Parts: sequence; C-alpha cells; structure tokens
Amino acid sequence: MFNVLDYGAKGDGITLDTQAIQKAIDDCAESGGGQVLLPGGRVYRAGTIILRSHVDFHIESGAILKASDEIGDFNGLHLMAEIPKGMRVPSYSACDYDGNPSLYFVYAKDAEDISLSGQGTIDGNESIFYGEVTETHIDGSFYPRAPLVFLENITHLSVNSLTLCGSAFWTLHMVGCRDVLVDGIRVLNNLRLANCDSIDPDHCQNVRIANCYLQSADDGIVFKNTAANRKYGACENIVVTNCTILTTSAAFKFGSESEDLFRDIIVSNCQVMTHSNRGISLQLRDQGSIENVLFENMIIHSEVKRKPFFWGDGEPIAITANRRTKDGGIGHIRHVTFRNILCEGENGIFLYGDTDEEGKAKGNISDITFDHVQVLLIRTGSEPWDTYDIRPCYQDGILSEKHHAFYAEHTGRVVVRECSFTVNHTVKNSVAEAIKIHDSDTVIQ
Repeated sequence: MFNVLDYGAKGDGITLDTQAIQKAIDDCAESGGGQVLLPGGRVYRAGTIILRSHVDFHIESGAILKASDEIGDFNGLHLMAEIPKGMRVPSYSACDYDGNPSLYFVYAKDAEDISLSGQGTIDGNESIFYGEVTETHIDGSFYPRAPLVFLENITHLSVNSLTLCGSAFWTLHMVGCRDVLVDGIRVLNNLRLANCDSIDPDHCQNVRIANCYLQSADDGIVFKNTAANRKYGACENIVVTNCTILTTSAAFKFGSESEDLFRDIIVSNCQVMTHSNRGISLQLRDQGSIENVLFENMIIHSEVKRKPFFWGDGEPIAITANRRTKDGGIGHIRHVTFRNILCEGENGIFLYGDTDEEGKAKGNISDITFDHVQVLLIRTGSEPWDTYDIRPCYQDGILSEKHHAFYAEHTGRVVVRECSFTVNHTVKNSVAEAIKIHDSDTVIQ
C-alpha cells in the first residue's frame, strides 16, 4: 500500500497535492503494482493525475479528490494555443467532437490492470469551466472541456463504488478499453450543465456496467464511436444491467458520434426516472452502423425538458438515422429488439430514417421489433407539444408535428407485436392521432 500522506499530501482542501499523489502512483507502478490510498476524512486538491498499470487507485469513504481551481493545472494545456474565451455556437447546436480532449483530470493511456475503487468521491470542480449561466441552463466556457476521468487503451479496467461529481464534460470517458467492469458507481452531476454525460464507452469491447445510479444534464450511458479513435475498432460485446438514471437528455444513447460499428449490446432491468427527457435514443449520424441490440425489462418515464437546450422531445424510445452533413455517409440500424418495456410520459416511440433526393426512405432503419411494449401518453410538464427533434443534422432539426404514442417515418421493416399505445384523456386534444405511419414498412400484430 502506498499512502499519499506518506508522500507529503496534506489533504487540507487548500494545498495542491498533485505531486505527492503522482509520486505515490509512480512508485507503486515501478514496484510492480499495489494500492495507492487516499485516506478518508480529507479533501485532496490536485491538477491532472496520471494512473499507471497494475495500480488500484483507492479513495476511502469520506475522502474527496477535487480538481484545482486553476485550469492551468490540467495536463494537456500545452495542446491549446490558449484557453478559448466563449463558445463559437451553443453546445446544443451540433458542436462536433472527435473524442480527443485537450484537458483531463484523472487520466491513463496505454496501460493494463487499472482500478479506481473505494467509497470516496472524485469532484471535477465544474464551476471553473462555466460560460453562460441562466436559471435553467449552464453552457461551458469552451468546447470540449475536461472530462472528469479519461482512460484510453486500457486492458482490464475496473471502476467500483466511487461517487463522481462536478464534471464539466463527459464524466467517465473510456476510449478503446477492453475487459471493463463499472460497478456500483454514483454520478451526481449538475442537472443544468451541458455535456456532462455520465458514462461513455467509446470504441470499447467486453464491457459490463451494473448497479449504478447516474444523474446528469445531458446523457446517461452513451455508446460512442468517435472519429479520432477509429483505430480501436467497434463498440461491441457490452452488457448494462440494474442501473437507475435521471437525465435531461437521453438515459441510454448510441451516438451521435458514430464512425464505426455498434454491435452485440444488451441493456436490461434498468429504470429511467421521472423528469428525464428521453429514455433510449439510437442517434446514428455518421458512416457507422448499429446492429444486434436488445433492450428488455425496463421502466421509462419521460418529459419534455428545457427546449432547445437538450435534444429530444420527451420520447421514451427514439430511433433516428440522419446524415450529419448533406454529403456525409450514413450507416444502418437493424436487428434491434425492445421487449417488456413500460413507457409513461409526454411523447411516444419515434422512428425517423434518412431519405434520398426524392424524399423517399433509404430503409437504413430496418428489422426493428417492439414486443410487449406499453406506452401511455400523459401530460406532466409545461413545454410545447408540437415538435419532434432530429438534431444534430444538416437540415432543420425541428419537425412541426403533434406528439403520437407511436410515429414511424422513412423506415424499412418494423414489427410491433402485442404492444399497447394509450393516450390519457387529459391530453387527447393535444394529440392528432395515437399512431402515425408514413413511408414506413411497419407491421402491427
């Protein structure tokens, strides 16, 4: 065991303990591995911390690792000519990100057998990255900002039982990682701050995510295939189970960064909490594809939240495959099943595919099955009920359309089996029809 206090860390919430913590990690790795301990009851302030192979970075209950108040203490700053001042466009206006950040707080690359453990907390000190602040929404001062934990090309990775909070950008971003276990963590992010996704497996393989509570503005668990990291291959062989999520965007999302294949992914026994914006969003925008995916045994509550700051219009399930740019490539979504899912909220199931120059469906959404899915459309908020949202895309991303319990347009084969779509009597005047199907090979059984 390598106790950071033995290396001169103060843990007084004021002193910058970066060097002491880093020295303990380096000595642990050089000795062949072991545990680096941050004892409980203290606040350790630090700039970027770099993890090494064969190190268990253990934060005890009552211990907090909190990011420095100075952005200049973050590694990678040399990659930026200067810290940007102000956003070019708001983050909800399709800010493209290749998956390669300039800054990071807890970081590791090209390593093996790393774990982050304990009942303690990692705090990203989000406020130093604030840009425009309003009563309902906070945008960042630049984009992309610092992920809380950024781990690239790690084999045998475990993240257990920690609380992650105060992230100003993606919270746990894992790139090209293999044999990953994320178990029992809490993410408690600001529900007004844009872009602070909870967990982002990006080009990762053989991943298990279980027993987590995730709270974030923006998305919950997001499967990514970013452009800068295509060398790591598909995002595949992933299981998510027993998680509870509260989000102002999508609880589960594929994309929108989708430059490679998403394949063989199961999400089961999860709950999307009341006041979440979207439940499940398959958001294909690039040349990659999504196939062989199963969602089952879920309860989803959805509500239209904070338009236009967060994408979506309260759909429990949204499947969209639309080009990011007019001349860009677009893959397909196929062999996806939704089974035994209860949905209650301000919108219904939404499918919307790409079209050719004549406006006809390309059929890039196909072989989608809804089996024993129940949808209850009910009014719970005060946002308008007259649009659907297909952002990001090259055309106008807001469709003028009243909400439906089921709406499919520009798709290939979709099978709806033993499902129910109910419109609550209090909102019937706000709904044109419960089911709308246009330019879609949809079969209702």
